[in-house]
Amino acid sequence: MELKENERIDDLELNNLKIIQNKNGFCFGMDSVLLSDFAKNIKPNTKVIDLGTGTGILPILLSAKTKASKIVGIEIQEDVANMANRSVELNNLQNRLEIICENIKNLKNVYETNSFDAIVTNPPYKTKGTGGINELKSKLISRHEITADLEDFISISSYLLKDQSNIYMVHRPERLVDILSIFRKYKLEPKELKLVQPNCGKAPNLVLIKATKNAKPFLKIDKPLYIYKSDGTYTEELLKIYNKI
Repeated sequence: MELKENERIDDLELNNLKIIQNKNGFCFGMDSVLLSDFAKNIKPNTKVIDLGTGTGILPILLSAKTKASKIVGIEIQEDVANMANRSVELNNLQNRLEIICENIKNLKNVYETNSFDAIVTNPPYKTKGTGGINELKSKLISRHEITADLEDFISISSYLLKDQSNIYMVHRPERLVDILSIFRKYKLEPKELKLVQPNCGKAPNLVLIKATKNAKPFLKIDKPLYIYKSDGTYTEELLKIYNKI
């Protein structure tokens, strides 16, 4: 497999899957791994789309964790989408995975409404002009709402999803009010919420949310996921998610 400057191949330690990443670009983090586990109950033989796929980590992980028949990853940055496509080829997943270089705001010109059975997304966490601005373009677009904001991600999700189908999202707790209100604005009913905490003594720093299109109101709050035990080692729940036990 051809590698470009500053690229490396990382072992995902799951079904012999690997991913190509640029050490100077935006590399996937724990949030993507947690989201793939949160969405592992996606039904078999379904069509899934990942909005803002980056290096393709979510489609690749979901290819092992689910029996979805088709998983599409949408990425706006051409060089990052190219890297994701090469990772698909590296894993011989061309029959199930497809990477498309496109702005999510243009997807109404690509797909008809109600085209997908499930959506996963790890959108940029920071609003434009807030937080520390990283100079590298790939990191800037991945972390800040430069090319699309939260409402763009949610509105196109409502367009793409079939009725009674689910969107799975990972985000920051400080954006939770925005997320829930915009979900309802676009007929996506929040159904499950899980907070992620570094340990039992610290505040949550991630939130996992499932919403269902045109569903009745009822929100299930899961018990929190703790990353570390009091001795600084990983919790059993996290080790299971990473297939370490």
